[in-house]
Formats: sequence, C-alpha cells, structure tokens
Amino acid sequence: MAATTAVAGNGPHSVSDGRLEELLAFDATKSGVKGLVDSGTTELPRIFIHSADDLPGPKDAAAPADLQVPIIDLSGLAHRREEVVGRVLEASSSWGFFQLVNHGVPQEIVEGSLQGNRRFHELDPSEKAKLYNREARMNVKYLSNNDLFVARAASWRDTLYCSFGASLNPQEIPSVCREATLTYYEHMVGLAELVFELLSEALGLSRDYLKRLNLSSTRTMTAHYYPACPQPELTMSISRHSDPICLTLLVENAFGGLQVRHKGYWVDVPPVPGAIVVNVGDLLQLISNDKFISVEHRVLASRRGPRLSVAMFFAPSTDEKTLYGPIEEILLDDEVPKYRGVLYADYIKCFSNRGTGKDSPLEQFTL
Repeated sequence: MAATTAVAGNGPHSVSDGRLEELLAFDATKSGVKGLVDSGTTELPRIFIHSADDLPGPKDAAAPADLQVPIIDLSGLAHRREEVVGRVLEASSSWGFFQLVNHGVPQEIVEGSLQGNRRFHELDPSEKAKLYNREARMNVKYLSNNDLFVARAASWRDTLYCSFGASLNPQEIPSVCREATLTYYEHMVGLAELVFELLSEALGLSRDYLKRLNLSSTRTMTAHYYPACPQPELTMSISRHSDPICLTLLVENAFGGLQVRHKGYWVDVPPVPGAIVVNVGDLLQLISNDKFISVEHRVLASRRGPRLSVAMFFAPSTDEKTLYGPIEEILLDDEVPKYRGVLYADYIKCFSNRGTGKDSPLEQFTL
C-alpha cells in the first residue's frame, strides 16, 4: 500500500484536498462499486465524478446513422476465406473494431462466461473480499478500478482478473465461475488463433506469420461488472483509451454502452446476440505500419444494469526479447517504416506512465 500511496500523492490531485483519504477509504471496503449500490448510494462520491472534458456531452456530435461497426460472418469460411479476409482487412484498416458472428463458439459458452461473471460479483461481499488485491503478481484477483490511485477520476465498475500463465492453478479461480471461465478461455484461444490467421492473410502474409511472432503468449481475462449508476451523467464506466496489446476479444450482455472513435464521432457498438467483438491493439498497428489501426473506445455509465462483459487480451510476454517494428515484408517499394523497433516491456512501461485518459504512446515510437 505504501507504493500505491506514493503514486497517488504524485497524481493529479494533492493529498491535502482529502481525495487520497477518500480513495483509501473506498478501497478499504473491498466491496467495490457494487458495495456502494448495495448500501443505497444515490449520489456519486466525488472520486467518481469526471471532468466535463471526459464525459459525453454537447461537444460530441451524434454519429451519422450509416456509421456502423462492421459485422463479419464466419459461416462457410472454408469456401469464403478470400471474401472474409477482405472484410477483415477493411474493418481493421478503417475501424480497428469488428464483430464476429457464426464464429464457432457455442452460445452457451458465451452466455456461461457472462453468468459466471455475474455469479462472482453477486457473491456475499465477505467472500469476494478474500480475493481483493492490487498486486500485479497475483494470477487471480478482484478489485475496483485497477488505476484507482492514478486516474483523474474513478470509473463505475468492478473487475475479476485472471492471468492464464504457466503458474496459474485452476483452483485459484473462484468456484462459482471456474468451469465457465476455463471453458471460455479455451474457446477464446482457439478463436484468437483463427483471427490472427485472418489478420496475417489480410496483410498478404502466410497464415502462420503473426503466430510465429509470439504475439499472444500472455493471455489475460477481465470480467467487468457495471452496476446501475444513480448519476450516469457524472461518470464513466471506462474512460477513453486504446489497448496496449495485440488483440482483444470481448463478449457482453444486452445493455450496451461500448463506443468506438471513428471519423471524429463516438459510434455505438450495439450488442449482437452471440457475437464476439474484436479490436486491434496498439502493437498490431505498430507492426502493420498503420495498415491496421488501434482506436480509442470507452464505455458509458447507465441507470440500467448490471452491464456484464468478459474480455480476453492477447499480447507478447514482457520477457520477450524481440524488437517489434513494422514488418518488412508488407512495406511497399516506396514505403518507409513509421515506427522504430521496441521491446514490448518498454511499450507497456511507456503506456503505464502516460497517465489515464491520455493519448496512446505510439507516437513516442515514430521515426
């Protein structure tokens, strides 16, 4: 806690204004945002109130109706692969986001992961508190706002994290969601392998090219729980950000709230039953020399809830010694690399130090 306190003391709010004490008090409850709701909170504590610049408002022009996140159908892939690859290229280069349907992951697996998420977050607070932790080394942990002590404002969500490394003992996963989580993980790994193949082909490379770059050896799950918010106009569920990884696969329930930045607009990503949302991460933009784009996205708070989502993040290991830079084979005759090579550990360090709500650090690695 001492290290966390030191970070908070150097953050955007001074210790003297009492904010740090409020953050520490909230964190000490180990009951998260849901605990606030269960206690009957009708007004947001000030640590959750975001500045007008970070909130939706009149400054955000309504997106034209024809701006819709692409939906890609994977049915009959063996006979339609060229068409599907073309759609993946178009979506990844113009949106950085798309939704997959008929992807081969059974609906009961998708729904099971969401309901497992709900069962955990609706456990008795004393049971959840046993897992409440902010230590990065923990394979499985529960907390509210991983950036609580460095963000400009807290966001309206609680999270169960699971890192699927070699050291993970499946018994560490809470029993109420263990089977659903492990089954979801297995299917997401299989789907990620297929998506990496399609992305490789979209770049004009062999199917296994991206796989050979060890872009997905680190696999992390976040199961977010967003309770109904009494004053959603004052806070966010997740502030704008891009993902500092390679690839994200996401499932969500029907409440919506996810938005992506496209052509200067915030565009809703409407939930499609059974669909899996795919988004390109920063590292894929870097190695593709901007042929794929990693875009900002956010989640709005709502009076309805709970919103549930379960995301799988795929990235290299921070121990990986490969310098990741633009892939030479995809550069055209007169095309120059836009980025210098970078160790993934260095990229993550830069991302972590940039400050919540700030722009992606990709520009720091441009040539």
